[in-house]
Amino acid sequence: MDNRAEVREFLMSRRARVTPDAAGIAAGPGRRVAGLRRGEVAILAGVSVEYYAKLERGAIAGASASVLDAIARALQLDDAERSHLLDLARAADGIPTSGRPRRRGGRAAAARPSLQWALASITDGIAFVRDPRQNLLATNELGRAFYSPVIGDGGRVPNLARFQFLDPAAREFYPDWDRFAEMCVGVMRAEAGRDPHDPAMQELVGELSTRSETFRRLWAAHDVRTHGAGTKRFHHPVVGELTLAYEELALTAEPGHVMLIYTAEPGSPSAERLRLLASWAATHPRPDETAAGVGQLAIEGA
Repeated sequence: MDNRAEVREFLMSRRARVTPDAAGIAAGPGRRVAGLRRGEVAILAGVSVEYYAKLERGAIAGASASVLDAIARALQLDDAERSHLLDLARAADGIPTSGRPRRRGGRAAAARPSLQWALASITDGIAFVRDPRQNLLATNELGRAFYSPVIGDGGRVPNLARFQFLDPAAREFYPDWDRFAEMCVGVMRAEAGRDPHDPAMQELVGELSTRSETFRRLWAAHDVRTHGAGTKRFHHPVVGELTLAYEELALTAEPGHVMLIYTAEPGSPSAERLRLLASWAATHPRPDETAAGVGQLAIEGA
């Protein structure tokens, strides 16, 4: 994932999306492009056409924050897209994003029991930790039961993106599969912008691009998003339909890792089904946690 190519394709895709009407520009007769021209973006941003063309060729290193803000306004970027543009610029300048150190291989550090204790203390909701590459690193008891279709019987560390795009069971587990696919790729695309030199992310993107036409198409769209909070629907093989609210919490001790907590509205049918799932988890044998890589968090060395 070359950074210059990422910058070029992102800016071109955002420019093509903004119509002259949306930008307050008279389109005029004989126009052959639906989006904005480079010169129009340059005028809206208050920079020269030559300079904007240089940026769109991927030469974003050294661009000032004020220029990037002006480009973001001209292209009508939302908050996630603006952050992505800044991340691409930081990566081009060789600056780690948000204090996240460069990764130097796959050395695993000692697990932190305190984080697993924190997960285990959440008993009425689903709690889990994932890394920037969508690896499911640790869960609480209810989370293991909830994500049993993803965890399976062990083997490699469970990966939410591989499950989404490569496992037929995902289409039943996620009733809104298309929406989940877009969200998954948007989050991954944002993470790739923060660290375009991450070999594990490159390997995952290459694998999914080769094996999934849908992933390949969504990745090429260059859409980005943050997770944050919201509501999702699931269909669990044990308890059926679940509508759950989620909150995403950054783990400051492990930059790039997040904890997500899914809860149901009190008194709702989904809350009752979560209780049933907890009862099932208490009696159902778990997969081998050591083989599955879930239940104990191993953090990659910086």
